Amino acid sequence: MTNSYASVQETLRKTPRRWLITGVAGFIGSNLLETLLKLDQQVVGLDNFATGHQKNLDVVKSLVSAEQWARFAFIEGDITHLDTCQKAASGVDYVLHQAALGSVPRSLENPLRTNETNVTGFLNMLVASRDAKVRKFVYAASSSTYGDHPGLPKVEDRIGKPLSPYAVTKYVNELYADVFARSYGMASIGLRYFNVFGPRQDPNGAYAAVIPKWFYSLLNGETVFINGDGSTSRDFCYVANTVQANILAAVAEDPAAINQVYNVALGDRTTLNELFEHIRAMVAQRRANMDDVKPTYRDFRAGDVQHSQADIAKARTLLGYEPTHRVVEGLRLASDWYAGLSR
Repeated sequence: MTNSYASVQETLRKTPRRWLITGVAGFIGSNLLETLLKLDQQVVGLDNFATGHQKNLDVVKSLVSAEQWARFAFIEGDITHLDTCQKAASGVDYVLHQAALGSVPRSLENPLRTNETNVTGFLNMLVASRDAKVRKFVYAASSSTYGDHPGLPKVEDRIGKPLSPYAVTKYVNELYADVFARSYGMASIGLRYFNVFGPRQDPNGAYAAVIPKWFYSLLNGETVFINGDGSTSRDFCYVANTVQANILAAVAEDPAAINQVYNVALGDRTTLNELFEHIRAMVAQRRANMDDVKPTYRDFRAGDVQHSQADIAKARTLLGYEPTHRVVEGLRLASDWYAGLSR
C-alpha cells in the first residue's frame, strides 16, 4: 500500500534527509529545492548555469525562512566532470537528477553537446551515486522516449523509435539505470515528464517552452506562432505534480516500485489551439484589446510528435501519485509569475 503525499511530507519533516538536486537553478530543480527546504530537508544543489539561473535560487531564498535556507549548500559545477559529481553525491540519501540539455531543436542542431551532457553526464552521476551508496537515484526521463509509437495514451512498456537526438539520450538514460540496477543493485526510478510548466520556466531564447513563451509574447504584443494547424495535443503538467512525483519516487520502499520508469503527467490532452485560448483569456485580464488577437500558423516542427497523452495508472498504483493541479488551475497559478516577465 502506497503512502499519500501528505503523509510522506509529514514523515520527512519529522526525519529530515539529505538530498542532491542536479540542475537546481533550473525551472524544475528550483521548484524541487523550494519544496524540500519548506519541508526542512538538507539539500545540496549542483548547477553550471548553462540553462539554469541564479535568479531562480534568489527567488527560492525569498520564499523560505533563513533557517531553511541555511540547510542548502550550492556547488557550481558541471555533471560532465566526474569529480564534481562525486563531491556533490557524498553523504547524500536521495539524488534528484534534473540536469540535462533539453529541447528537441537544440539536440538536432548540436547532438554532440546534448549527448555529452545527457549521456556522459548522466553516467557520471550514476557512478558517483553508486559509489556514495545513495538510497535512491531518481532521474528526469522524458515522454520523447515514446518516439513514433502511435498508441494513446502512452503506456510505459510500449515505446517506438526515437525522433530526435534528445530522445535517444533520454532513452539511453533508462537503459543505463536498468543496467546499474542489475549489475550493482542500485535503486533508481525514472520519471517520464510530459510538458511540465509553471513558475520560473524560462520564456526567452530559441528553445523556450510553449507556455511561458506564449504568455510573454501576448503580454508584450508579440506574435504567437503555432507549429502546424493547432490540433497538435500535449499532456501539460503543472510543476507541483512533478515535484510530488519526485519526492514519492525517492522515498518509495515497495520493491515492485523501484527500478521502474513512470509517466508523470495528468493523463489528459490539450490541443495547442485550446491552450492558446486559455492563455489569451488570462492575458486579457491584464492587457486590453486581446479579443481579436490570433496566432500565426507555420510548418510542423521536425522531430515533434503529433499527439501525446500519458497513462498514469502505474504511478498512481505503485507510487501513490495523484495530480493536484489541472491545466487551467496551473495556468492561473503561474500567470502571476509570467505577468512579471512582461516589459
